[in-house]
Amino acid sequence: MLKQRTIKQVIRTTGVGLHSGTKVELTLRPAPAGSGIVFRRVDVDPVVSIPASADVVGDTRMASVLIKDAARVSTVEHLMSACAGLGIDNLVVDVSAEEIPIMDGSAASFVFLLQQAGLEEQDAAREFIRVLRPIEVRQGSGAHEKWARLSPLDGFKLDFFIEFNHPAVDGTAQRASVDFAEVSYVHDVARARTFGFMQDVESLRGMGLARGGSLENAIVMDEYRILNSDGLRYDDEFVRHKILDAIGDLYLVGKPLLAHYTAHKSGHALNNELLRELLRQPDAYEIVSFDEVANAPAAVVRQLAREWAFN
Repeated sequence: MLKQRTIKQVIRTTGVGLHSGTKVELTLRPAPAGSGIVFRRVDVDPVVSIPASADVVGDTRMASVLIKDAARVSTVEHLMSACAGLGIDNLVVDVSAEEIPIMDGSAASFVFLLQQAGLEEQDAAREFIRVLRPIEVRQGSGAHEKWARLSPLDGFKLDFFIEFNHPAVDGTAQRASVDFAEVSYVHDVARARTFGFMQDVESLRGMGLARGGSLENAIVMDEYRILNSDGLRYDDEFVRHKILDAIGDLYLVGKPLLAHYTAHKSGHALNNELLRELLRQPDAYEIVSFDEVANAPAAVVRQLAREWAFN
């Protein structure tokens, strides 16, 4: 049986919110089988619990933001991406402010935390959402068109194209493909950092965003070049980070997807719209589990075994 997973023990860290600039205490706790990933705002009284769910995403400006009872948990996508990449189904996330800490701007710090806590299988079958027919959403037209699509696949693969018309970005690959039947999330995705442009900083901060951004937690560019002295971690780090974000955004559907995700200049808003469109069409998907490993898609078995080996 492909089993659900949680972590073995409680683990804590502190950091700064990318957009709020606020110090944040983050505590990750094991959770029972079938409970999913739940965020808890422990700094408010009473504590507000918010499930990681596509239908509670209430803001997508520069991040995926969960909102319930006037409580917010922002920038959940990197931690959600790490959970998806390591195959973690159940987790309690206690946070002392309205934003998950940005750490180094990638998912690598969250992967490290989860691995330090240890992964533990649970006595319950892991459930997947298998996409049965293509679902697509689009915005804009012509040069401004953006779209995202889910298609049937017995595995999980992502193809992404970006276009920023910036010398530093244009000098790298703008298209990337990640098939988890063949590559490792830990090695090939998790270290890709978020990025931003100096000319946008003033306007973003005026909107209450990017107040905690720095060269320590993002790739930063002026009009012509990358300002980080250590350069890029991957030759295609910009588009690879968009894939990292998409993995986290898509995991807000509540279960791992068996699907091929293809996107053209998509972002948090369009990714959430894609999930909502999928859920609006019950005939477009089914929920499946695998009582025998031999009956599970080979790509999924290889992916889970590969990430488990890093535990």
